[in-house]
Amino acid sequence: MRVLSNADVAEFLDMKTAVDLVDAAMIEVSKGRATLPLRTVMPVGGGNHFGMMPGAIEEPGCYGIKLLSLYPGNPQHGYSSHQGAMVLFEPRYGAAVAIMNADLLTAVRTAAASGVATRALARQDSRVLTIVGNGEQAEHHLDAMMAVRDIAELRVAARTKDKADRFAARASERYPGLTVSGGTDIEALVSGADIVCTTTAADEPILFGDWIGPGTHLNVIGSSIPTKREIDEAMVLKSSVFVDYRASTFAQAGEIIRAIEAGAIDRDFIRAEIGEVLGGSATGRTGADEITLYRSLGIAAQDLACAHHVLARAEEAGRGIVAPLT
Repeated sequence: MRVLSNADVAEFLDMKTAVDLVDAAMIEVSKGRATLPLRTVMPVGGGNHFGMMPGAIEEPGCYGIKLLSLYPGNPQHGYSSHQGAMVLFEPRYGAAVAIMNADLLTAVRTAAASGVATRALARQDSRVLTIVGNGEQAEHHLDAMMAVRDIAELRVAARTKDKADRFAARASERYPGLTVSGGTDIEALVSGADIVCTTTAADEPILFGDWIGPGTHLNVIGSSIPTKREIDEAMVLKSSVFVDYRASTFAQAGEIIRAIEAGAIDRDFIRAEIGEVLGGSATGRTGADEITLYRSLGIAAQDLACAHHVLARAEEAGRGIVAPLT
C-alpha cells in the first residue's frame, strides 16, 4: 500500500485536471457504470460529524471508501473542517493499494464538480462571480470558476467585513487581473452576478430567489445533512435544477427535500443529472435568460476518479511511503 500526504495530492491534482476527471466520472455515473451507496453520517459530539462514503467505478476501474470527519469549528484553530482518509482498492485481486489524506482531495473535487457544472451550464459570456462564504471551499471554488470561465470581477460575501476583506486580498494576490470587492450584504453582492457559488454550512437559507436575476448560474454546495439548506423554496422554483446523483439528492439535499415535502415540486422537477447533460442524453441551458442551479452533494465516484489519478502519478514519480501489508 502506498501512503500519500496532502502535499502529494496538491502536487498531482491541479484544478484543471480535477475538473476533467470529475467530468468523466459524472458521465460514468449517469450511464450506470458506478456503484454508489448513500453516504452514512453520524454525530460524534459537539456539532461534529463522521461520514463514510464507499463506491466503485468501472472506468477507471477501482473502488474504495472515504472516511471523513466534519468539524465546522476547525478553521478557527488552523485546521481544515474536513479531516480524513481515502482508501483505494484495485479490482483484480481486491487489494488495498493506497491510503491518502482526504482533506485536500475533498476540497478540490468538490470545487471541481462545480467547475464541471459551470462549464456545462453557465453562459459563455459570464464574467461576474459572487462567492458566498470565505472558507476553504470558497478558496477552491474561486480556482474552479477561474479554470472554466473568463472571470473579470469577483465579489465575496462573508459574515464580517474583515473576513470578506481578507479573502479579497488573497484573491487579488492569486489573480492580479481580477477586480475584487467584498462585504456582508449578500443581496447586493449577488445582484447582477453571472455566477453565484454558495459555500456555507448554513442551517437556514442565506440566499433567496427574489435576489437572483435572469441568466444566472448557481452552484449550491451547502451541506449533505438533509435538515440544512442554503437557499429558499423560491430559488428552487425559479431555477432549472441539475444534480450530481438523484439518489443522494432525494435523501440528502435539504432544499429539494423541503420543497417536495411542501408539495411545491415533485421528483420530476429535477431537470437532469449533470452527467446526463455531459453525456448528451439531457439538455442543459436552453436560453440566455434561464436560471440554472447545480445542487452539489459530492459523491464517491468523484473521490475515486481523483484518487486513482493521484496514485498513478505518485507511482510514476516514486512519491509516498510504500507500506507492505503482508
